[in-house]
Amino acid sequence: MADSKTILIAEDSSVILNLTKKILELQNYKVLSAKNGGEVIKKINEEKIDAILMDLNIPVKDGMECTKEIRNSTNPDIANIPIIAVTGNANNYTLEEFKQAGINAYLPKPLDFDMLVQTVKEYVK
Repeated sequence: MADSKTILIAEDSSVILNLTKKILELQNYKVLSAKNGGEVIKKINEEKIDAILMDLNIPVKDGMECTKEIRNSTNPDIANIPIIAVTGNANNYTLEEFKQAGINAYLPKPLDFDMLVQTVKEYVK
């Protein structure tokens, strides 16, 4: 079996985090979590991450800031990680802003888990 791919979930709600983690683990992904933007940046520098599920409303650095920082990384392995934004307030942003920040896709909350799995599979090959 191929090495399982690693998904980093940036989410400060433990309920959503645990649910999302279970769903992805059932799909044989290795799941890491970060409760805030600072942890996101730390983890991507320590581990090989195949995709990030980025809640936009996380503390320390929000998801948009994190995304921009990741895209500006000089390390191509980091700068090119697919980022899937997860937000309850997608209306606060336009698709154009997501694109400019470097977000690959976005999922509205409450999460549709079939959609989640499908989106992750699309970006993590």
